[in-house]
Amino acid sequence: MAKRISTIVASAIEYEIKDPRLNGVTITDAKMTGDLHDATLYYTVVGTSLDEEPDYAGVAAALESAKGVLRTKVGAGTGVRFTPTLAFERDTVPDAALKMEELLARARAADADVARIREGASHAGDADPYRVVGDDEAAESES
Repeated sequence: MAKRISTIVASAIEYEIKDPRLNGVTITDAKMTGDLHDATLYYTVVGTSLDEEPDYAGVAAALESAKGVLRTKVGAGTGVRFTPTLAFERDTVPDAALKMEELLARARAADADVARIREGASHAGDADPYRVVGDDEAAESES
């Protein structure tokens, strides 16, 4: 049911609703309550260019204003007795993934620095710091 609702809403946003603020909106996931009365749809927004930050507030306002039309489309497309209410939340998974990639890149750079420093280093003590059984007898016989 949630997958069907996300498909209907995504199609309606792309082809039927003519609000320019909804350009670049992608429905990524949908969750339904157990009683099928409420649906939460998660969305991401792509900016018009790589340097420009998307207008999250404008998209949220556009989705809020189109909520009634979208609910009507969901009711017609699913054919259930009670059409679920729709709630929209911005999907933060891509932002979290980008943050994780930055942290991993920083960790790789730190590992590379440690490996570079370690190349010319030598051990502080003997090459074999562990006591060997035969060494005790040899040390006693020498004294």
